Amino acid sequence: MTKPIWHCHLAMSLDGKIARIDGSFDWLMPYPPQEFAIDAFHAEIDAVVMGRDTYEIERGMGEWPHNKPVFVVTSRLIEAAPPLVEARSGNLLALADELAGRGYRKIGVEGGGQLIRGLIAIGRLDVLEMAIVPLVLGDGIPLFPTGTPELPLTLVKCEPKSGGALHVVYRRQSG
Repeated sequence: MTKPIWHCHLAMSLDGKIARIDGSFDWLMPYPPQEFAIDAFHAEIDAVVMGRDTYEIERGMGEWPHNKPVFVVTSRLIEAAPPLVEARSGNLLALADELAGRGYRKIGVEGGGQLIRGLIAIGRLDVLEMAIVPLVLGDGIPLFPTGTPELPLTLVKCEPKSGGALHVVYRRQSG
């Protein structure tokens, strides 16, 4: 059984926030996700893992954007879930083993900070791809909440984009 690659693709403010305190991300609107290779990311992944808050935000945006299996890490029942959406408990190691057992090669990770912290803790975050927006939000939801373990990364790509944003890709250092 080959260990899948866990690839997180997200946007954050210059001060490391992924959303305002209320969960909104209106500040990202001037930065189209296509400019940060989001379409290529979605084409390459076999499945998506996301936290419950991210799921609720995406559900509230209208048409469900995923046509691949989506695993929502939650302790609550998901009612009227879109096709291919399944809930999973917070046991990330069990989820990682399940997805590897299903033969998925590349898992896309979509927020939030708690999920990312957990994946780092179990050694499952392999690629961190980000749009870094030139805005200091101040208050907001951090990408790396308190208690996030150390994760040595290697810079693979850094490209300036419109409006002063950066598209960066880091890979977890092996060893």
